[in-house]
Amino acid sequence: MNQLQAMRIFSRVVDLRSFGLVAKQLGMSPAAVTRSVSMLEAHLNMRLLNRTTRNVSPTDEGQSYAAICKTITDQLDEVESALVRAPRDMSGTLRIVASTVFAHTGLTRLLTTYRALHPRIGFDVTTYDTEVDMLEGEFDIGFTTQHAPASSRLVCRQLTTFSEIAVASPAYLARAGSPASPSSLDGHRLLCATDMAVRFWEFFDDLGVQRVSVSAAVHATSSETIRLAALADMGVALLPAPLVKDDLAVGRLLPILGRYRIASGARTVSIVYTGKSSLSAKVRSFVEHAVEQYRASEDTPALRVVA
Repeated sequence: MNQLQAMRIFSRVVDLRSFGLVAKQLGMSPAAVTRSVSMLEAHLNMRLLNRTTRNVSPTDEGQSYAAICKTITDQLDEVESALVRAPRDMSGTLRIVASTVFAHTGLTRLLTTYRALHPRIGFDVTTYDTEVDMLEGEFDIGFTTQHAPASSRLVCRQLTTFSEIAVASPAYLARAGSPASPSSLDGHRLLCATDMAVRFWEFFDDLGVQRVSVSAAVHATSSETIRLAALADMGVALLPAPLVKDDLAVGRLLPILGRYRIASGARTVSIVYTGKSSLSAKVRSFVEHAVEQYRASEDTPALRVVA
């Protein structure tokens, strides 16, 4: 017996005082309505209706139970209605943590397009250069370049990939010369963005891999700091292509070693969130929005959709 359905049917019978009318309204046979009420009475071990050949009326217990049934089913209907409305009427704040690179390249566009759909949603954004613990920080959503989530409690969905590119300012290249090959970097000032000590930069072409020993003139955990150092004519930097896209477009920075590719290959940006079944509507909605935005992306080849 579907008790909730039986409660709805019984409540309607008490309201209309007729098995036939209820059957007609619900698209059921009168026999099915009668059977449903009988099963409910058997389940409760009490008589809920007085039946005669001409009419149906509730017993005292049936009248009380009908009122309870109506309260329960009305409340359930309201809850379900609220859940259906939730994606349109969502409000509150999403706590987001993102790598500095993604914060400077893709995050603003996502926040803008999502806010246009859900104007009552606010954002509390934290950026990082060294990976943070999303669970400890109690963030709703994270954007990471790690290959796998730090915890089995997290779900990781790939959004896009980006390549890295070697760049320098026109003034620096005019002063120091433009390197023709990776081996030419030995005489240049190198700017390194990483949270770990880098010993080598590796480039490759059709002839194979060329490894360059790195003795950084400037080392920083922040890619944005290294970008600013490159703009200040301090040396050659290896940076995410999306981060320097605008600088390259207007000539503030110039690409070097264009015939070579970075041996480390493309890096992946993923959206991360907790895998709990009770995921809030706004988190679920934002995740799906981000995935769809990148699926539909027609951005530059430096930012390529993978999922």
